[in-house]
Amino acid sequence: MAKTATAYKEKMKELSVLSLICSCFYPESRNNDQTPNVIDMEVKPIKKRTSGQAFEVILKPLSPVSEVSHSLPSPPKRDISLEDIEKKLEAAEERRKYQEAQVLRALAEKREHERDVLLKAMEENSNFSKMAEEKLHMKMEQIKENREAHMAAMMERLLEKEKRAVVVRRNKELREELTA
Repeated sequence: MAKTATAYKEKMKELSVLSLICSCFYPESRNNDQTPNVIDMEVKPIKKRTSGQAFEVILKPLSPVSEVSHSLPSPPKRDISLEDIEKKLEAAEERRKYQEAQVLRALAEKREHERDVLLKAMEENSNFSKMAEEKLHMKMEQIKENREAHMAAMMERLLEKEKRAVVVRRNKELREELTA
C-alpha cells in the first residue's frame, strides 16, 4: 500500500492539479512553463476498500515568501450588444414555445390514447353483455326444451299406466264374470 501511495504522489507531482484545472478552462495554455508544479503535497493512503484503493491528497499552502502568483486570470469579457441579447431572448422564447408545443402534443396524444382505450373497453363490455345475453337465452331455451321433453315423457308414462289400468280392470271384470 505504501508503494502505491508513493507512486501516486510521484504521479501527482508530474501532472499538477493546477495545470489540470487550467487546461480545462483554458485549453490554449497547456504549456508546462506557465503552470507551476505542486511539490508540497502529502498523500495518505486510506483503509483499503473492496472497490479498490483510496488516497487522500493534501496540498500544502504556498509560503508567503513565494513570488509566483497562482491566481487564475479571469476570462476576457466580451462586449454584449443589444442585438445579441435580443437574439438570445428570441431563441429562448422559441425554445419555450417549442417545449410548450411538445407538452401539448404529448397531452393530446395521451388524451387520444385514453379515449381509444375507453372506446375499446366500452365495445368489449357491450360484446360481453351481448354474448352473456345470448348464452343465457340459449340456456333458458335448452331448459325449456328439457322440461317439455320431461313433461311429455311423464304424460306418456301416465297414459300407458292408465291404459294398463284399464286393461287390468277389464281383465278383472272378465274374471269376476267368469267366476260368478
